[in-house]
Amino acid sequence: MKRTAPLQAQQLPLDFGERAGAPSAPPAARGGRHLSVGHDPIRYTLRRARRRSIGFTIDDRGLTIAAPRWVSLAEIEAAIAEKQRWIRRKMTEWREWRARQPLPHVHFGDGGTLLLLGRTVTLRVRPAAERTHLADGAGDTELRIALPAQAGESQVRDAVLSWLKAEANRVLDGRLKLLAAGLDVRPRSWSLSSARSQWGACTQDGHIRLNWRLVHFSLPVIDYVVAHELAHLKEMNHSPRFWQTVGELLPGFESARDEVKKLDLASLPI
Repeated sequence: MKRTAPLQAQQLPLDFGERAGAPSAPPAARGGRHLSVGHDPIRYTLRRARRRSIGFTIDDRGLTIAAPRWVSLAEIEAAIAEKQRWIRRKMTEWREWRARQPLPHVHFGDGGTLLLLGRTVTLRVRPAAERTHLADGAGDTELRIALPAQAGESQVRDAVLSWLKAEANRVLDGRLKLLAAGLDVRPRSWSLSSARSQWGACTQDGHIRLNWRLVHFSLPVIDYVVAHELAHLKEMNHSPRFWQTVGELLPGFESARDEVKKLDLASLPI
């Protein structure tokens, strides 16, 4: 008997209604497939996966279809046609939600922009630069990238990420030392994290991890996350005594805490 893959409508966790500044629409899905259905074609990427159902995911790449290897293209496109209203509605919701995010899609090339400590920085490829560094430009701040003019997007991305992580290490180390001065205990050590699930962590033995992506945001946000993890050196919980410790390290932390709650780490483009 011929198997038929069940439909499984999926989407990334979307917390609509939180932030600002992103592309107006997800780019056309990589892979170049499209299905003429309804008024406009639906573009999608097909990914074969070891699964029992046909899944739908909508993110910055557009629509991705994950399907078992034994399911035919005709069956996949029939599933898309069946779910077209859901797909179009979710893509509209994604565009609206993405437009409210603080970090837009980053173009890693000359003229691209990103956030650094809460302010916009313009990327400039400068072959004559001896090193990648910040500099004042014509009315804005530039990150001048020491690469050849013909450098591709992946090269620029690697150079920018390397610089951002080094800058994150410098900034976070300074904030840790400053805020830890208000404690009678000190972290045993600390390191950068690239986690997509948490801004920071503190282990039982006193090691603190801080997400390098904090470098995109303003110092009040950074200081709240740092103070939060430092407070765990004394209280490995979220008891009233823990929050009292946070308040002693960072009076008036509540507004920064509320801002952090609105940030979706998994949605950041880099």
